Amino acid sequence: MINYLKSESYRLLRKKGPYLTSMISLLLIAAASALLYFFGQSDPNFPYATSKFFYSNVISGGVLIILVGSLYNLALTGQDMSLIKQSISFGISRSVIFWSKLLLTLSYFLLICVVGILFVIVLGENLLLSDDQSVRNLLIACVNMVPIVLSGFFLTHTLKMLKVGDIYLIFTLLFMYGFSGTLLRYLLRPIAGLDALYHYAPSTLLSDNLMDFVNDSVHFGSEYWITGTVISGIALLIGAKWFAKQNID
Repeated sequence: MINYLKSESYRLLRKKGPYLTSMISLLLIAAASALLYFFGQSDPNFPYATSKFFYSNVISGGVLIILVGSLYNLALTGQDMSLIKQSISFGISRSVIFWSKLLLTLSYFLLICVVGILFVIVLGENLLLSDDQSVRNLLIACVNMVPIVLSGFFLTHTLKMLKVGDIYLIFTLLFMYGFSGTLLRYLLRPIAGLDALYHYAPSTLLSDNLMDFVNDSVHFGSEYWITGTVISGIALLIGAKWFAKQNID
């Protein structure tokens, strides 16, 4: 497994896609803070030149972060999937292939996320009007987002390893993390005892996390980790099992 990890790591580090995605993401963060700073300096009454508003845009971008995460995963599960047959012929097990690709792309994605959050805090605290609670609330809200975002990353990995097309992948992610709560709310409303399950839908949790941040009432919520762990566990178990049986063309 170590040799395969080294090989995949070498391939990942030589790809331009992850670097380009990282650069664009950080530039967009910088541009957003610069615009708020510019308008705040131009108009003393501009109400949005605050770190709280800047941070709220990060918290509201859960679906976008998941989609960006899928781009990092695609670095080793996109065109590189054509090399799997060759790897298997050299004696690399499917289990090693599945988990190695996940570990490497996840590590890169988490590194960029940490860098991005630190970059956001540095810009928000130095360019915009801040208060004592903004950074604390941001970090709590980010902790709540972690299991939901990771579940989206794991779901992406499973779908790509099972050769699901990009269009279906995007549709699945948008449904799960953008609209699932609304759909469950309408479907389960007539069923007593199940009508509150929509509160545990990923899209509902992301929305609640944002509203709690905006209202300065954000707190660590176990429901985020329950939902994220369930989705992650199901996705990875199914993915590893089905990939082990999948025909490799």
